[in-house]
Amino acid sequence: MQVYLSVDLEGVAGVATFDQILRGGSGYPRAQALMTAEANAAIRGAFAGGATEVVVSDSHGTMDNLLVAELDPRARIVTGGPRPACMAQGLSREAVVAIFLGYHAAAGAPGVLSHTFSANFTQVRINGEPVSEAEVNALYAADRAVPVGVLTGDDRICAVAREAFPGVRTVETKQAIGWSATNSLSPAAAGAMIEDVVAHAVTEGPRLSVPPVPERLELEVDFATALGADLAATTPGTGRPAAHTLRYSTSSVDELLRAIMAWYYLAALAAQQSAAQALRR
Repeated sequence: MQVYLSVDLEGVAGVATFDQILRGGSGYPRAQALMTAEANAAIRGAFAGGATEVVVSDSHGTMDNLLVAELDPRARIVTGGPRPACMAQGLSREAVVAIFLGYHAAAGAPGVLSHTFSANFTQVRINGEPVSEAEVNALYAADRAVPVGVLTGDDRICAVAREAFPGVRTVETKQAIGWSATNSLSPAAAGAMIEDVVAHAVTEGPRLSVPPVPERLELEVDFATALGADLAATTPGTGRPAAHTLRYSTSSVDELLRAIMAWYYLAALAAQQSAAQALRR
């Protein structure tokens, strides 16, 4: 029985500041250790609940944040990027349940370090509704008939998960005070709760329902800069209803994620170009 874990960083207990989530920040090594500890708690819970295989996706930023040498050796790890399925890479129909760890609220919504895939996106919408990374990844899971059994993160994203994912269990690792301020559980307390909740969710996995995937997926992304939208608009099939907004229509969840990833990297390139130009002034 396979269990899939997608592990982000912003929703991990004890993580609150930009310095902790950015490679090179003085707080980043501490955050890596906290992220790895929560992943290990979930792995222990998965095997306690009856898993025979656990696949872990390192799902933050450059996607090579987990301290691999310290990860539970029973698990396999998907690490590095770019990847066509981004945070959901490695999730297949073989999984009985998907676990989302360390997740956060959507761009433009209140929550600790909230964003959706990129700081260069100010909002991501599917079929007209703003979505978080959790909701996009859940679409990918649903397309493979895999339910989301657990989500952990701050109180804001946990509330979204309870509304969006039937039967999901949540662990509120922290309460949002502001974008970079939080009232957090201790890492030890969060880990104990995650281990217990994941164990129960794995046993319930085969009985959890999977919401239907819409027949049409209308993706809209608002970009922070017009230059970011300029570059991303060069991708095939892209419409541009407004200067900072791109649109893409598909019936395929895989294509939806590929479009998001293409726009992500092109918007990042635009941001790098703008920063280089500013340095030359």
